[in-house]
Amino acid sequence: MDIVRVSVPTMDAAEAFKLIKQQVKVPLVADIHFDYRIALKVAEYGVDCLRINPGNIGNEERIRQVVDCARDRNIPIRIGVNGGSLEKDIQEKYGEPTPEALVESAMRHVDILDKLNFDQFKVSVKASDVFLAVDSYRLLAKKIDQPLHLGITEAGGARAGSVKSAIGLGILLSEGIGDTLRISLAADPVEEVKVGFDILKSLRIRSRGINFIACPTCSRQEFDVIGTVNELEQRLEDIITPMDVSIIGCVVNGPGEAEVSTLRCNRS
Repeated sequence: MDIVRVSVPTMDAAEAFKLIKQQVKVPLVADIHFDYRIALKVAEYGVDCLRINPGNIGNEERIRQVVDCARDRNIPIRIGVNGGSLEKDIQEKYGEPTPEALVESAMRHVDILDKLNFDQFKVSVKASDVFLAVDSYRLLAKKIDQPLHLGITEAGGARAGSVKSAIGLGILLSEGIGDTLRISLAADPVEEVKVGFDILKSLRIRSRGINFIACPTCSRQEFDVIGTVNELEQRLEDIITPMDVSIIGCVVNGPGEAEVSTLRCNRS
């Protein structure tokens, strides 16, 4: 299933969320901090999931109101811990973001939901450092059975961020860790979705659209491979039917790749 996260920092943003919700069919996750009233408002407007950290939206009574509302409306919650926004006492205890620090923060929020007898939640422990994120998720996976939402947060621009995300999420997913994911890039959000699909496609977890098999080109190429790949990627990007398309420029690898491809392009 595909889901879309929308940041909702104010009541005005909650009203905008209402309009967005009326115009889309994809499930929407509202990302909310500090003000419990915003969570109650988007719940009224039909939010499909709340991304909150129970410990930072107010006192016990306010937390209970949000959790009771989520329970009554069958709205799951995502606890979202980030290496850049750990609680002050945890920062002082560990000195810097560590896997143990991120997991301790996550477990605080998990304990709050457990005490309120609410089990419809998933957890993320994101960091911008690949190894910190991977080790944090590994540690958390040993402690809880709840679904885990994966991400390398603030990963960077389109190229570097895609590489970091592919490495970090690829490691975790290949180990069977993770249930949902988000790619975070300082780029067009559409590119985040594309990179996410490509990661799942490469790991054979979810096939969607065309898997292009193309050679890096050399003096053996018999046609413009790079130009052909670029044109086909643009012209065929709306196709969602899974298929392999090979674009090989020479006789060395072309015949073998063509044998396992749905479509093939080889001059020879």
